[in-house]
Amino acid sequence: MAVRRRRTPDEARRLILEAAGALLAAGGPAAVQVRAVAAAVGVSDAAVNHHFGNREQLLSALLRFGGRKLKSELRAALDTWTDGPADPADLVRVLSAPYADGYAELAVALHQSGWRDTGSGLLDEAVDRLHTAARATCATTGRTPPARETVQLAVAALHQAVAMEPLFGAEFRRSAGLDAAARERTLRWWAGTLRSTLAGTDAAPARRDR
Repeated sequence: MAVRRRRTPDEARRLILEAAGALLAAGGPAAVQVRAVAAAVGVSDAAVNHHFGNREQLLSALLRFGGRKLKSELRAALDTWTDGPADPADLVRVLSAPYADGYAELAVALHQSGWRDTGSGLLDEAVDRLHTAARATCATTGRTPPARETVQLAVAALHQAVAMEPLFGAEFRRSAGLDAAARERTLRWWAGTLRSTLAGTDAAPARRDR
């Protein structure tokens, strides 16, 4: 007879959050119920509540769990830039993935219940790396590199757009006469827009005195 290995509290929390994340991706926040999570992990409802208190606290922990996964994916993408060029498509892909898996709807639901995100600086390194790459490229092309604030604004606008994409993207596209299948083209457009921003601008022509 196999002996069941006792899980550590950290292992139990991780398994519960992973199961909750799978339910979130499949059915949105409404699908993340304590009973459903417990059944997916193979524990009792009381065990889930033991680790997280109640459903609201579980949802808050799940959102933080998603944030940690996003940071990990972002770090992996930035590491690839060390050996090659900074590719805005990597940033678009990494930022859009968790929101498409239900975290956009979860963040809005928790925001409506009073939760507020007080964190900052998640994308600081990405901004710095993109700005540095833009300056290096413009030094070889003779174009004027974008200011760091311009890169910040572009990255912030991208983050806002991909966060709201699962909730309102299709409606906004329909308002411009685009079909629902345009989501991937929208993400590619964002990557192209970032590339254009990083490419800088043509140097202003010298002023001639009359």
